[in-house]
Amino acid sequence: MCDLVARTGRLQQRYKDGSRLVAGCIPFRYRNSDEDSNGKVVQVLMISSSSGPGLLFPKGGWENDETVKEAAVREAVEEAGVRGILMDFLGDYEFKSKTHQDECSPEGLCKAAMYALFVKEELEKWPEQKTRTRTWLTIGEAVESCRHAWMKDALVEGFCKWHNEKMNQGKGITDED
Repeated sequence: MCDLVARTGRLQQRYKDGSRLVAGCIPFRYRNSDEDSNGKVVQVLMISSSSGPGLLFPKGGWENDETVKEAAVREAVEEAGVRGILMDFLGDYEFKSKTHQDECSPEGLCKAAMYALFVKEELEKWPEQKTRTRTWLTIGEAVESCRHAWMKDALVEGFCKWHNEKMNQGKGITDED
């Protein structure tokens, strides 16, 4: 049994200008590769959706009793069962939720603050393991597998640009970060 419990309900949910505020991350790691000149390939972790086909990045409601960074880290643990180092902010991404319309956001508008998360630990047990599976993918595979266009934008326009800038500045990401 998992000691961690996923938060549920909307009592603590944050809203701004008619949009539900969401926090999430793109979990990543490095794996050895014979095909890449530097010997390493970036992989991102995606999870299955509980409401249909396609893969997602962990994300969920940002609540009143936590910072946006705390919410992103919590969602990574709850949905994907990973812990690590929350790195830089990748951007805000707006989308419309078909399943999360309520009195504070009747249109289902959401604004997701997304971060990069350097994964240091994969938990054996996590709150949503019965409803989600984890899959490590290369960037190209992840682009093809993204269920939502906004997540694809977060991956390509947010994460990939951020990661390339880090590498070009000689600020590689290591286990010591």
